[in-house]
Amino acid sequence: MQGFKIGKVDMTLFTKDVNGDLFICQIYVDDIIFGCTNEKLSHEFGDMMSREFEMSMIGELNFFLGFQIKQVKGGIFIHQEKYCRDLLNKFKMGDCKPISTPMSTNEHLDADVDGKPVDQSTYRSMIGSLLYLTASRPDIMFNVCLCARFQAAPKESHLTAVKRILRYLKHTPSIGLWYPEGAKLELLGYSDSDFAGYCVDLSWSSKKQNCVVLSTAEAEYIAAGACCAQILYMKQSLLDFGVVCGSVPLLCDNESAAKIAKNPVQHSRTKHIDIRHHFLRDHEAKGDITITGVRSKEQLADIFTKPLGEETFYRLRKVPEGHELRTILSSQGENMCLRKNKMKVGIVIRVGQYRRRIS
Repeated sequence: MQGFKIGKVDMTLFTKDVNGDLFICQIYVDDIIFGCTNEKLSHEFGDMMSREFEMSMIGELNFFLGFQIKQVKGGIFIHQEKYCRDLLNKFKMGDCKPISTPMSTNEHLDADVDGKPVDQSTYRSMIGSLLYLTASRPDIMFNVCLCARFQAAPKESHLTAVKRILRYLKHTPSIGLWYPEGAKLELLGYSDSDFAGYCVDLSWSSKKQNCVVLSTAEAEYIAAGACCAQILYMKQSLLDFGVVCGSVPLLCDNESAAKIAKNPVQHSRTKHIDIRHHFLRDHEAKGDITITGVRSKEQLADIFTKPLGEETFYRLRKVPEGHELRTILSSQGENMCLRKNKMKVGIVIRVGQYRRRIS
């Protein structure tokens, strides 16, 4: 292994500390990307690999698995503009009329049992293509996940909703993720729920949580628990890069849910909650997270729980903390949206860029 350490969370990640310089190598099947805080070490690694294997070097990373990477002074911009335009042409929406939001606030999709059926194969292909795009476009994640619920029996109403997402992409093909150079290392969690909203199931994570909740506070509490689990995952992932996080703020806009997490006393309105959801309380007590209040207006997770009006949608789509960065969607890495039985959960995990620049 020549001193490399295998990632504890991602087994295809290899890291190495060379006299204080961090070397990172990520493998995906037969594609390899690597970089180091010391450019000389990157060249040495490339030469070594070329001697051992038949491989081609493409130089500075600018395209990988459909993602376009633009490294400029001040940071790194990751987007899928080419993929987005190809997607529009694929589904004959290249000349469609652009629209400013991916879904109307009056939209309420359901099974539409009496609606006119549409081609299932085409609908599924559209959903699959859009799901891949959500890796760099969390602004369409809620809408795509909602439409994905109806792949078994899609109707015209569902297809119309999908086409609206495509019209929104026509309006915003170059939006992406911005990672500013030298940004302060910060791990924050935003948790929100929409109690008794769309009564359908969808999930943007690898786990599915099936439960019926009896109050908004309970929905928010369980949502915060899901956010806590993702925070713990992110903390473990950062350890592979030598980054140790202390207590992570988990921002929740429901005061009652925060009190449930901090108060171990059982009350008549909370004693029925499944014990597995109380692990949030345990990690609050351990200091892994700190439940913190946030005003509803500043709740970033709202964009993942419901259709929003243009003004609110644009405000949440911008980089947090007021940065104006043209077509930049957000400056952070990990986003997750969950949709559960009788409740929706929106979770945002924000991670600032690692301080040492990767060549």
